[in-house]
Amino acid sequence: MPDFTLLPEQASTFAEKMDPLFYVMVLLSLFFIVLVFTLVIFFAVRYRRGSKASRRGASSHNVKLEIVWTAIPLILGLVVFFWSAKLFGYVRTVPEDAVEIFVIGKQWMWHMQHPNGVRENNELHVPAGRPIKLVMISQDVIHDLYVPAFRIHQDVLPGKYTYAWFEATKTGKYRIYCGQYCGTQHSEMTGFVYVMEPAEYQAWLASGGDKTRMTQLTMDEAGQQIYDRLQCGSCHGFAPARAPSLIDLYGTKAKLVDGRTVTVDETYIRESIVAPDLKIVEGYQAIMPSYKNQLSEDQLLQLIAFIKSLRSGMQAPIPKKEADSPAGGAR
Repeated sequence: MPDFTLLPEQASTFAEKMDPLFYVMVLLSLFFIVLVFTLVIFFAVRYRRGSKASRRGASSHNVKLEIVWTAIPLILGLVVFFWSAKLFGYVRTVPEDAVEIFVIGKQWMWHMQHPNGVRENNELHVPAGRPIKLVMISQDVIHDLYVPAFRIHQDVLPGKYTYAWFEATKTGKYRIYCGQYCGTQHSEMTGFVYVMEPAEYQAWLASGGDKTRMTQLTMDEAGQQIYDRLQCGSCHGFAPARAPSLIDLYGTKAKLVDGRTVTVDETYIRESIVAPDLKIVEGYQAIMPSYKNQLSEDQLLQLIAFIKSLRSGMQAPIPKKEADSPAGGAR
């Protein structure tokens, strides 16, 4: 598409696919606005009160004309609908090989964390040509991650994970905004996405983000420390377990005591940690204590990352210290 100064720069696969649809919708809207107003003005002038235009033989309807002006907008509307639906499916389908980056919105900053533990505030470094999945949550009020050059615009909610993904197509520095008014300093909640060449990004990641070379824990490792500290394995790690096994749990379906079935995703796991009594898994009792207000959103994301990493063939996670009282439960 030719450059158009009223639109942001194109820097993602979304932009390349969405902008043509946007232009088509704008042109169609302009065409029908001009057509309707031209006809309204023409007929208003021609048949104004006192004009000498002939009104004899005026027909009350014309079937062929009505079919034409109904069919043409209908066909155009269907074209736009199916085009939009195809794009919506593309935007909402996260590629399986996407790199997960965790995002926390808080008044008034963006906190990002890469899987290897590198943290950033109001900055996000990503490689070009690689799908990036953002797992996002708010620590306080509703925010909205908006990167115009990538055409992504996703609400970030307190107490619930939302997702967005993108694939940057060229290196550069692109603005991040909060697209939802979130308080007095809302306008200061900005940042930048730095798109790097893949090799350059790997070097940046390996160096700890060019800021520190101190040993950093990955998300999984930090999550395991929390798992051990809370003695989660007291209930989840032994057989017979007092709570469901966490091995291969992520992505499965869990049947609840009330007959419902839920998908074990990030939102369900988080809810199980902060409000374990809401959804009790069939075959278990509600013995798990709530960790609401005991873990920060960062720690919850780290613990979830560790649970997601538990797969068959791995050594079962066990607590480093035996606990007399259970910290795990029926979730």
